[in-house]
Amino acid sequence: MPEQASGRRGGRHARRAVRERKRESMLPNLTRGIPLTEPMSEEEIVRIDAASMWILEEVGVVFRDAVALDDWKRAGADVRGERVHLDRNMVRELIATIPAEITLHARDPQKSAKLGGPNSIFVPMTGAPYLRDLEDKRRAPTLDDLAMFHKLAHVAPALHSSAHHIVEPMDHPISQRHLRITYSSMKHSDKTFMGMTTSGRNAEDALDMCAILFGADFMETHPVVTGNCNGNSPLVWDETMLSAMRAFCRRNQPVLCSPFVLGGANTPASTAPAVAQLNAEALAALAYTQVIRKGAPAIYGHYLSTVSMRSGAPMAGTPEISLMNFMIGQMARHYGVPWRTSNTLGGAKTLDAQAGYESATTLMAVMMAGANYIWHSAGWNEAGMHCSVAKFVVDAEQCAMAHRMASGIRWDDFDEGLAAVKDIGPGGHFLGHPHTQANFSRAFFMPELFDNNNIEQWAAEGAKDTTARALEKAHRMLEEYEEPTLDPAIDEALRDFIARREREIPAADALNQEY
Repeated sequence: MPEQASGRRGGRHARRAVRERKRESMLPNLTRGIPLTEPMSEEEIVRIDAASMWILEEVGVVFRDAVALDDWKRAGADVRGERVHLDRNMVRELIATIPAEITLHARDPQKSAKLGGPNSIFVPMTGAPYLRDLEDKRRAPTLDDLAMFHKLAHVAPALHSSAHHIVEPMDHPISQRHLRITYSSMKHSDKTFMGMTTSGRNAEDALDMCAILFGADFMETHPVVTGNCNGNSPLVWDETMLSAMRAFCRRNQPVLCSPFVLGGANTPASTAPAVAQLNAEALAALAYTQVIRKGAPAIYGHYLSTVSMRSGAPMAGTPEISLMNFMIGQMARHYGVPWRTSNTLGGAKTLDAQAGYESATTLMAVMMAGANYIWHSAGWNEAGMHCSVAKFVVDAEQCAMAHRMASGIRWDDFDEGLAAVKDIGPGGHFLGHPHTQANFSRAFFMPELFDNNNIEQWAAEGAKDTTARALEKAHRMLEEYEEPTLDPAIDEALRDFIARREREIPAADALNQEY
């Protein structure tokens, strides 16, 4: 059938051109061009640092891991049973060897991204046991759903990573799931991604797959994947996370050292001492990364929420979370290490006003705090219990808006704009001026998912709310998605590795402890 008669505007070649533009439209890493919000004075930074060092020296941190305890003993730490007491001078010497900036190398080199200093990246949410799907129905996810989110992450310009288990693929055995999750991250996107850290053995599997994709020698000198290790506040690091941390550090891959904060439940019910505690927890882990391998890249991490004093439920978007982000940013810069935070968090059960307000509050605070690795940037709702397709694409657009705002003021056409003022003069309009015509597409961010038409036009177009527009957008993104080419030999090697490991790992090993 001739393309003119196909009934589809523009024909096959036009659609392919659209897909090509989509595939190549990832924004570069955000390089901050606006001032930081830094509420603490230099004296207060020193006060938090001193309090954290006092905790490390006098209270100590529990390392529930025999290998880590032996490592600390050899490093000269004061080890009493499982509790490690760290001298502040030792901690300072160790963290001083952490690189201040990291370049994450993607399968497509054009999509590699820098973080640290003024440089930031946006990473989608992970870990949701449910999703709200393309029909906005809440249900258990599958491997196909995970692939869908990886595809959406691939075509969303503001997202710099496909993360890993954005949703948990419940149709695959837990013990083998990490293999399929890692493959999906690699297969459906050529952006950077995360590696599973659900055990040391699982981390090794993910890193072995990275070695197939990038080459083991390349990984020795180039970060290609990030791993997250959560601490158990208050003041505990366990064997599962520490074994995964060792796997990443030994291969010179960056690990996020992330205390999991439920403010008021596992920290003091006060912002400043809570930050002093989580700072001590993060420093203990950051220092240990350098015991494992001096100079290994590492990221000061955390997950922040506050607990409702009425119900005990975790809350998102509260003022104290914003204040803690500001403070943690100052502490990370004080130590000269990159830092991670979480973004666009919501506790709402649908994409409603609560979800929007909570997410926007978190997003703006994170931008002003100067975070480098901005995780959970798309899809998070219901306190992380589900990833919403609609919220995923709205959040991704919000990250693009934040990218534009935080990049700072453009001055490159200042003189041309002033010349236009002279050309138009009093009482005129600028819509037809050559300067406007040349700059209209970049002058002001024009969101696709927010409706700014008059109410008559809105009604004529179906009176669609944000959720409906977002789901339509998600359908279009998936229709336009084109899988990035993966070398057939590498693809075959990855599949062979998965097949071998799945033969070796019992599918019934639900707790994932032995492997």
